[in-house]
Formats: sequence, C-alpha cells, structure tokens
Amino acid sequence: MSDVRHVLVLPDRDAAEEASQALGERFGVDEEPRVVRDALAGEDDAEDAQWLVLLTDEQGRLDPAELDEFAGEWEGWREEP
Repeated sequence: MSDVRHVLVLPDRDAAEEASQALGERFGVDEEPRVVRDALAGEDDAEDAQWLVLLTDEQGRLDPAELDEFAGEWEGWREEP
C-alpha cells in the first residue's frame, strides 16, 4: 500500500469547498479531503491566495488525469508531485 496524495489547486475558497464535497460523490472517496489556504510568499491579500484540496489515495485508485479534469471544472488543476 502506498501513501499517494493528490493536491488540487483551486482559485478560491468556495470552489475548494464545493470540489471537496463533490469528490465523495464523483469518486467515492472514503476520507474527507482537507481544504487549506496557500498564500503566496509575502502576500497577505486574500485575492492572491490559492486554495488547496488535499486528498489521500492509499489504494492508488484515483486517475490523476480525471482529477485534473475534475479540478478544471472549478478553473483549477491537479498539482504534479
């Protein structure tokens, strides 16, 4: 069993929260994804922040291309490890 993690980068908090909830419905994930704010270095303005959805995939069953397409529905992307 590997410890695979996926990071979806989304443009705002609403998109990150919606995507986090939709992951369970679309992909049947067991563990609730974590949503975190990632401010760019030296930036305090919320407009300059990105929101990350962190998803553990211990079984390695989630297709990275499908996750990237999924994140694109909210104008985001899947970060490559």
